[in-house]
Amino acid sequence: MASSQTVIEHVVLFKVKEDTDPSKVNAMLSGLNGLTSLDQVLHLTAGPVFRNRSSSLSFTHALHSRYRTKDDLAAYAAHPSHVGVVKDSVLPIVDDIMAVDWVAEVGDSDDLLSPPAGSAMRLTFLKPKENLADEVKHVILGVIKGIKGNFSQIKQITCGENFSPARAKGYSLASLAIFPGVSEIEAVDSNEELVKTQKEKVKDFLESVVVIDYLVPPPQSASL
Repeated sequence: MASSQTVIEHVVLFKVKEDTDPSKVNAMLSGLNGLTSLDQVLHLTAGPVFRNRSSSLSFTHALHSRYRTKDDLAAYAAHPSHVGVVKDSVLPIVDDIMAVDWVAEVGDSDDLLSPPAGSAMRLTFLKPKENLADEVKHVILGVIKGIKGNFSQIKQITCGENFSPARAKGYSLASLAIFPGVSEIEAVDSNEELVKTQKEKVKDFLESVVVIDYLVPPPQSASL
């Protein structure tokens, strides 16, 4: 059996203000992607949202990063380079931000830890109904973990309970599914009956769901 390691998933969604100068958006993404050089960062990419499947929250850009520990995530968040990018390039041009963090198990191979450029991600955030028992949350997470067994197109899936509620808008459960590319996501979506079956298992426990598709961009040097 393949060995695995525990990482911290950190996902941030941004809604850039309409009519923002494209150069300012590029500066934001360039600044965020530059943070991959920080010692605490295992993996980090930021880019435009490929497809927003949620009508309630219209995010335009996403950042996905991974860390060894919660302390490493905290050190990244407090790092002057991160603080500077957020203050100078992010906050002036965004209307809304949502961030979710969870503990995840991933495989040891590099392509599982750092999804290669062109990989497609489906980010799902779930807001359970109020006063839901912990065991029900475990049932929801169990269903999510089981999805990979139903869809061969999924290369990796992680899920967990958010441990940073301040900017999560009440979305306390999250998952991230990684596919080789867009065609594999579309192949899953085309299997409507199986997708519906999975949703039926958890829909009665949920108040709201946000689903975002995101493509891992090429390395910064190749995109400038």
